[in-house]
Amino acid sequence: MNEQYLNVGQIINTHGIRGEVKVRRITDFDERFEPGQLLYWTNDDKVMEELIIKSHRIHKGFDLISFENHPTINDVERFRDGFLKISSDEQLELAEHEFYFHEIIGSAVYLTSGEKIGVVKEILTPGANDVWVVKREKAKDALIPYIEEVVKEVDTEGKQIIIDPIEGLLD
Repeated sequence: MNEQYLNVGQIINTHGIRGEVKVRRITDFDERFEPGQLLYWTNDDKVMEELIIKSHRIHKGFDLISFENHPTINDVERFRDGFLKISSDEQLELAEHEFYFHEIIGSAVYLTSGEKIGVVKEILTPGANDVWVVKREKAKDALIPYIEEVVKEVDTEGKQIIIDPIEGLLD
């Protein structure tokens, strides 16, 4: 499998008896879940299945999705804990200073002085701006807001980020 796939959601449970699944979204693009959209389901990188979205709605902060030809809970139960993906060919062009999660996660984070802080392990999307969770070696995880005052440079090719933390951010 030479083609690369990118996560857009994780199926965390079934919902009701009519074949809906509850999805934790891993994308900022609403169109990924529009009816007719082709997604790939995988529980690991060896098993891949094509699914076409039949319906989509938001319920209590989660995406509820049903798939064509999967009308009952029995049809979708096996999808639980798997990931929904798109082909990397379907990536949309982003504006300057916008990044895909996979470009940021795994990047090393440094202070402007050159001192390494840690590595981005997760991205939270709580509201106005994303928050990058940085795993540090001898301290608890640091929460770095993706704002201009803090994040000074992002090198997606070299997987490096330079920050100038505001007071108290790394305490």
